Amino acid sequence: MQPDAFLINKRIVALAARDALPVMYQSRDLVSMGGLMSYGPSLPDLYRQMGVYVGKVLGGTNPGELPIIQPTKFELAINMKTAKALGLHLSNNLLSLADELIE
Repeated sequence: MQPDAFLINKRIVALAARDALPVMYQSRDLVSMGGLMSYGPSLPDLYRQMGVYVGKVLGGTNPGELPIIQPTKFELAINMKTAKALGLHLSNNLLSLADELIE
């Protein structure tokens, strides 16, 4: 049986916490599991873009004529509980840039 990517990521977050390693991830989901911080594309925005793209294809547009979709919105999430557990002091400037602070 092939291991699930979610379980692998959960294990990586657990190992980083066990060894007190500050790790930055691409996905906000890993921050909600206990990771320190993430910076990456907004998944809801990507899904919205894909929906528009699929709508155009279903409406008859040739997929070869459509531009390649790239992320346009990025999010920074910080887990404050993890930062405190690691003994990290995060600057007010960094905290003010965060789209989400997870307690």
